[in-house]
Amino acid sequence: MTGTNELKPVLMFDSGIGGLTVLREARVLMPERGFIYVADDAGFPYGDWEEAALRDRIITLFADLLDRYDPEVCVISCNTAFTLVGADLRAAFPDMTFVGTVPAIKPAAERTRSGLVSVLATPGTVKRAYTRDLIQSFASQCHVQLVGSPNLARMAEAYIRGEPLPDEAVLAEIAPCFTEQDDRKTDIVVLACTHYPFMANVFRRLAPWPVDWLDPAEAIARQARRKVPMVDGARHPEEYDFAVFTSGTPDFATARLMQGFGLRAS
Repeated sequence: MTGTNELKPVLMFDSGIGGLTVLREARVLMPERGFIYVADDAGFPYGDWEEAALRDRIITLFADLLDRYDPEVCVISCNTAFTLVGADLRAAFPDMTFVGTVPAIKPAAERTRSGLVSVLATPGTVKRAYTRDLIQSFASQCHVQLVGSPNLARMAEAYIRGEPLPDEAVLAEIAPCFTEQDDRKTDIVVLACTHYPFMANVFRRLAPWPVDWLDPAEAIARQARRKVPMVDGARHPEEYDFAVFTSGTPDFATARLMQGFGLRAS
């Protein structure tokens, strides 16, 4: 519970540790807030789940999380989760504000010069009607290549923890993003999984030609800031800024990573 001069925390949810890309930006914009980072690592990766089972899992998790932590707002830092269950969460918990993560197709369509845009995502995000509706609404004038990588989220988790990855394996996952039509080439790749921006420098090094790798983290954080009220005289709640892992206690490398982001492992 929060005291008179304390603020409710911001709860950030992801299937793993990819949502730290959003947390990093949110801290800059909401320095007065405490954060609770929830990693559903017991269910990772979400791309392997059947939709109905994953929907039930996430709603059940949030019933417990909202009761336990009473956050100001929940940021779903996972394209796969939000494109599947965002509307269901808002319906199930109408008193809670949810800020979602969806593929940044609209800004990509606005920025592209060649008209060739790729969306690098998980298989779950690629097959969602939500994603195809975004393309129809905002990028119908573009050629949008949907690339559902079955392995890249796992690879990103390993990379974030400092494990080596062969260049050939990474290149095999991103190569379908690069297309050519006549004298035009893909010039924007949407990073439609919050894990992927951690590997952006690797992607740039391996790319066959330069592209704009579009990271949505800052836009998500800005939207969360708009939803979270500023309170004069409030102090940063010291009891927050921790991470919760659904599998239990994280391993040493993950706990150290959390510390680097100002979070203690719970």
